[in-house]
Amino acid sequence: MNKRDLLLGFLIGLATTLLGSYIFITFFTDFKFIAGIQILKTQGSLGKIITLGSIMTLIAFGLFLKLNKEMMARGVLLAVIVLAILTLFI
Repeated sequence: MNKRDLLLGFLIGLATTLLGSYIFITFFTDFKFIAGIQILKTQGSLGKIITLGSIMTLIAFGLFLKLNKEMMARGVLLAVIVLAILTLFI
């Protein structure tokens, strides 16, 4: 059960980051999502978009802590750490 909760939290962390990036690209830029990712990657701004998108994970992290789902909150935190390392290499 613990590993499943950790994995589920990790996947939720990735999904909320993807959702946050989607919202940022569609609302605050003139690009569509896929085209925006390609253009921002060529401009070298993709890491910044991923970082801004990970702000949405704060909501998931706080919600899991409030619901006493510590392992899921750890999974969300693990997703943020993995995305931070990934952002260094993009």
